[in-house]
Formats: sequence, C-alpha cells, structure tokens
Amino acid sequence: MARDELLDASVVDEDFDAEGIDNQGLIADHAGLRPTSLEDFVGQPELKRHLSIILGAARNRNEAADHLMFAGPPGLGKTTLAYIVATEMQTQLHTTSGPALERAGDLAAILTKLSPGDVLFIDEIHRLSKQIEEVLYPAMEDFELDIVLGKGPAARSIRLEIPPFTLVGATTRIGLITGPLRDRFGEVARLDFYDVDDLQTIVTRAAGILGVEIDEGGAHEIALRSRGTPRIANRLLRRVRDVAETDYDGRINHEIAAIGLELFGVDALGLNKVDRGILSALCVRFAGQPVGLSTLAISVSEPTETVEDVHEPFLIQQGLLMRTPRGRVPTPAAYEHMGLAPPITTDDGQDRLFPRT
Repeated sequence: MARDELLDASVVDEDFDAEGIDNQGLIADHAGLRPTSLEDFVGQPELKRHLSIILGAARNRNEAADHLMFAGPPGLGKTTLAYIVATEMQTQLHTTSGPALERAGDLAAILTKLSPGDVLFIDEIHRLSKQIEEVLYPAMEDFELDIVLGKGPAARSIRLEIPPFTLVGATTRIGLITGPLRDRFGEVARLDFYDVDDLQTIVTRAAGILGVEIDEGGAHEIALRSRGTPRIANRLLRRVRDVAETDYDGRINHEIAAIGLELFGVDALGLNKVDRGILSALCVRFAGQPVGLSTLAISVSEPTETVEDVHEPFLIQQGLLMRTPRGRVPTPAAYEHMGLAPPITTDDGQDRLFPRT
C-alpha cells in the first residue's frame, strides 16, 4: 500500500526535476545516431512487425498503446525503441530508471504529471522495489493511483485517476521481474544479437550521419568485431574514425579498420581485454577445470553481474565458453583462439594440460 508521501509530489529524489523526471535519464544520447522510426530501425524484424501492429492499432483507436517490456543484453536498442514508441504515437517520452525510484512519492510525482497517451520509460525495471511495484499495479491496469490519508486507525485510502499512458520497461535480467509485474505488460519482447549484415547497415548509416567516408570492407570489418551489438558498433566506428583522421587521410577501408580495432584491443572475434582475460583465466590459471562465477569474476577484477550479463553471453554464443553444473569451462575453440594447446583427455576421462613424458 502506498504511504502518506504520495500526498506530497514535491517529495522526490534530488536527481528529479520539477516535472518528476530523472534528469540523468533525459540527458541520454539521442542527438544523432538513434533511429527515430520503426522504418529506420535496423534488425529485429519480428519485434518490428509486432510493434507496428500494436502501435498502428492504438493510433487507429486513438488510445494509448499497451504497456511494453523489452528484454535483452545491453546495447541492443531497448532505449531506442522507447523513443520510437513515443515518436510513432506522437506523444511525449518521460524517462527514469528503477534505481532512481526510491520512494512511492517519486513514482507518484511522475504519474500525476503525465498527459494522455504519454510514454513512461523505466530502464532497469527489474530493480524496482516491491513498494514501487505496489503503486504501479493499479496505475498500469486501471490508470488510478492509490493515496493514503492520515495514519493509524483514522487512515483511509482514496484513488486518484491518472491519464491513460504507456509504460515501456527495459531490463537486462528478465528472470528478476516478478510475475505480477510481467503479466501486466501487453507485450514482452526479447531482443536478440544482430547479425553482421544488419550491423554493417548500422555502421554505414552512422558513418553517413557522422560525415565519415567508409567503404564496404571497412564497414564489414567493424560489424564483424561488434559482438552483435549496435552500441558497440557505433563506438568502434568512432574509435576507427579517430585513427583514420589522426594517422591517415580520414577515409576508412578494411585495412585501416583492422589496424584501428587492433590498436584499441578488439581482436578478430570482437573480444576485448576482459573477454580474453576470462578465457586466459579459464584456460591457464584454472587449467581448464570448472570455475564458479564468483571466482571467475574475482580473477578478472569485474563484478559478477558484469561477467554474467555482458561478457558470458557473447563468449557462449561464439562457442568459447560453456556453463556446466560444476562451473564455467573453456571449449577447444577457446584454446585455439588463445593460441594454447587444449588439454589431453586420458583413458580415465580426466583432462591433463600436458602429456606425460
């Protein structure tokens, strides 16, 4: 149940402005590389088709679109899709994040300032507290806000109507979303890693916006090393652009792209220093034996969440790492990529790094 603080919309976090919106979230990089329509959005064809139907039908009925949740690894376009939803519905986008909503009053201040049809985007929605979820349930279903007046035996609850709105949630950990919250979304979509062709299209488009001259070979090389992630592709393009402008004539081809990416520690598979550190720890430090997540994270000086959510999915997708009941183990492809000899399996089924002499 909501607390008395709901009565005072001014009781908001210091990172919120007078409109109750997260200032940090509003400063997101939306000036340039983000596509602004479904037509411009590259990749995720099934999701685009679903959104075109949902948003088109809502526009025809002159109603707010159903609540939407986008799940998937970082950098695949969840925030961009929230902007697109607002643009397609021709409404305002208000953005915040799960950790920023510390009190029920924080959420109440935002909801009471929404106009009909507005889009509220909550990033990292899996980090909402249970108290905030309790306030969000009636807002999502009935477009009403619970208010508690008074305290103790004299306390009474009233409901305030709020304008119909569309909640767009984004999460990198769909498994942490509670069932009651997940079931209140009209569409729960998972974004997949992008293939090289789509990433090449994204790199070429971004190069045009940035005014960078790049040929097909250069765009393909950057796409190949972008880990299936548009955010990484755009970042690598900017770094290669810096190399091309500093050491060459500013134009990017296959050779210059490869040189620039190697300079910034991105190898032919798109692995960075941390990825190679994980494989080195598995193959050398732990001699190919199963390793727990916490131990592996400590060995590369990274938080367990970063290893599990950012690095492991790509390593598993590339066939370089396996999760087993006993822990993480490297594959033969990992040894090959690291330039190491794989362990030798003995007659008793045990692995040895070196043969007996």
